[in-house]
Amino acid sequence: MTTMLLNEEQRLLRDSAQEFLAARSPVSALRRLRDTRDALGFAPELWAEMTEMGWPASVFPEAYGGLDFGYKGLGAIFEQMGRTLTASPLFATVVLGGGILLEAGSEAQRSEWLPRIVAGDARFALAVDEKPRHDPRAIATKAWRTDAGGWCLEGEKWFVLDGHVATRLIVVARTAGQPGDVRGISLFLVDPSAGGVSVERTHMVDSRNAARVRLRDVHVGEDALIGVADGGFAALDAVLDRARICLAAETLGVIRETFDQTIAYLKQRVQFGVPIGSFQALQHRAARLYAEIELLQSCVAAALSAVDEGSGDVAQLASLAKARAADLGERVLNEGVQMHGGIGVTDELDLGLFLKRARAMQGTFGDGVFHRARYAALRGF
Repeated sequence: MTTMLLNEEQRLLRDSAQEFLAARSPVSALRRLRDTRDALGFAPELWAEMTEMGWPASVFPEAYGGLDFGYKGLGAIFEQMGRTLTASPLFATVVLGGGILLEAGSEAQRSEWLPRIVAGDARFALAVDEKPRHDPRAIATKAWRTDAGGWCLEGEKWFVLDGHVATRLIVVARTAGQPGDVRGISLFLVDPSAGGVSVERTHMVDSRNAARVRLRDVHVGEDALIGVADGGFAALDAVLDRARICLAAETLGVIRETFDQTIAYLKQRVQFGVPIGSFQALQHRAARLYAEIELLQSCVAAALSAVDEGSGDVAQLASLAKARAADLGERVLNEGVQMHGGIGVTDELDLGLFLKRARAMQGTFGDGVFHRARYAALRGF
């Protein structure tokens, strides 16, 4: 049976994250990064404090300096980060980069990089998608063995989260087969400063970091291969599922904060001499949203628990949570904007920033359409 309750250590982690982020990373911090178009896109001093609190160590084994709290604890952190729109390399570095190394890396790769991730000394980015819509099977970037030994990579990647600040890139490339094939996908550890690698930062609507990565005749050694050639998809898919669940948890935080702000506004805004929250039509709409939010909470909790327990249902639960989070995020933010009126869509009100963040997360690693289709396929339909 899946256990969805947090243990004492995970509750303490959640509560400390809530207190810390409220004090050190309110929404105004994102506004400053956004207004200045900060070169990093996150505050290094905030990242250093997160590292001191052990957040990058949450899901890694003690052998590499980790705390092994599990994904339920990390998911609770991401939910709180969603409430404050906190910008940090935690997702790309720990869930994606560290996740790939832990899932498929050699002992030498793990020993070299995981302690550095835990210490906050290394940042990673996963270069997977090559088109506007997420599809991890549609890999066209090529990699082939060279006569001199090692590999040569050629291709282009879009929407590489935190790609412009990464110490290392994990590049998904095709070593056999055609786009759409599961077999023939391999994973490579690439230095972004290597010859032939071009990293171009893109400024996203939600003020977060992403990059376009171009690979032109990029040569890497044999030790750059993560796992086995042609057999990287299983590890990639497992890590993407954990990433999707963490995104669903962060989306839940965005949704809850938006809902709380909207309810507060309904109690304060007066029309016809009474608070608009007294209008029955708005009460019904808010009640339906509340019920849907609680259902999403259960989906996210079940998915996080399944990861920690090694359940065989992780893929299904990941797509269920991501699909519901994507769809509900759109609905709750739309309702919040409508109930606030025209000001809700502007940057003058925090709600406008939450709207932009929700839209960006909606399509990251698969939107509702993608994950409903995937869930149906996993269920045999």
